[in-house]
Amino acid sequence: MRALLRVEATRLRWRRAVVLLLVAAVAVPALVLASVAWSTRPVSEAEQDQILSERYVAKEVRRCERQPENYLGYEPGSGDAVQLEQACRAELLKWYGGRATLRLEAETREGSLLGVVAVVGLLMLLVGTTFVGHDWASGSMSNQLLFEPRRARVWAAKAVVVTLVGALVAGAVLAAYWAGLWALAASRDLATGGGVVGDGFEVVARGALLAAAGALGGYALTMLFRSTVATIGVLFAVSVVGGTLIGLLGSAGGSTERWQPQLNVLAFVTNDLRYYDDSDLPEECFTRRGGSGEECNGERVLTATDGGLYLGALLLGAGAISLGSYRRRDVP
Repeated sequence: MRALLRVEATRLRWRRAVVLLLVAAVAVPALVLASVAWSTRPVSEAEQDQILSERYVAKEVRRCERQPENYLGYEPGSGDAVQLEQACRAELLKWYGGRATLRLEAETREGSLLGVVAVVGLLMLLVGTTFVGHDWASGSMSNQLLFEPRRARVWAAKAVVVTLVGALVAGAVLAAYWAGLWALAASRDLATGGGVVGDGFEVVARGALLAAAGALGGYALTMLFRSTVATIGVLFAVSVVGGTLIGLLGSAGGSTERWQPQLNVLAFVTNDLRYYDDSDLPEECFTRRGGSGEECNGERVLTATDGGLYLGALLLGAGAISLGSYRRRDVP
């Protein structure tokens, strides 16, 4: 089995399309990090002077000095007028600076880190389907079985290699991206809440697991459909039509939000997800008599465990069907 793993690793390493996808998995997050660094850069003194010299901004500064309670939230005292002017200038710069501040807390819930996780996960899925799709397209699969006729071992060796590559590449890239954001915040002396850095690395770990599962899922489906194009087409159709069908089932009665794939993916990566579902609330909650309290609270929580079990069940089902098909169907 060890020799077979080495052969599959070499085959994956020499696949040009796979190499390009791995390069993209590194280049895209690097570009995103550069974009975040540029879009959240501090406003320079020259830019501050230019903003404050604008007519309407200067007018707002003078108005703030006359009525600071409307701008700063406190009544004017007998303090230094210079300090008041500086406070008003700083407040107006927040309004008209036009540049967001890097916040690591937000990155773990709704920021660019989640976008990078999604991109890397999608690229690893394409690595899995491209890796084995070439074997079917070139007809080399039958040649491979001449050297190792035990199909289960061949299927497992390919699965192990593509899963490990997906996990290692995704883990390294995501960890580097989060470390880059952390270093960027530290270089700008931005305060971070307690445990934020650890929370980010937890998102990185779950993102790497998701990417590895995506690589394995793409591989399993391609072994089933025997075509990269067919696999991508099926995944696209499921992503578009699947959620719609689940929603239609929900409109016919019953709660279906829990089974939306995108919600489970997001819950798994972010550790928990809160969403609203009123399908199982009592009828009194929608009438004038109306209920109140917890019985009419439609907020639901989807945990990482819930999302992981959902995605794991899909992956296990796809893998079992793929392996069964590969062992029984003729190989051209």
